[in-house]
Amino acid sequence: MGVLDRLILSDNQWERIAPQVIGDERTRGSSGRDNRMFVEAVLWIVRTGSPWRDLPEVFGEWNSVFRRFSRWSQKGIWWRIFATMSDDPDFEYLIVDSTIVRAHQHAAGAKKGLKIRPLAAHAAA
Repeated sequence: MGVLDRLILSDNQWERIAPQVIGDERTRGSSGRDNRMFVEAVLWIVRTGSPWRDLPEVFGEWNSVFRRFSRWSQKGIWWRIFATMSDDPDFEYLIVDSTIVRAHQHAAGAKKGLKIRPLAAHAAA
């Protein structure tokens, strides 16, 4: 059983996500080779918790995938996808459980409390 046998997105889910992505025939400039496979690569990283360097070659070169992930993050694409899919019960695995999130050993000693500011990209949406 290979990586391609364990892809996450159903056709219905991809149809809901596709209008939110950039870099396809609808946008000017260069476009990504396969947006769906790129989203699958990011979901593979999220699901496995692996470092980017361990991304299977079937998804493409890990550094290219990471740079594209970073560009989408800066442009708020992931917020749009999350907003689109947040009502989908099949995406329950995206819920972050505090038992799997590790804080740095110095995270407990913050001075003057935590100041939370909304992301600029999220606030603009």
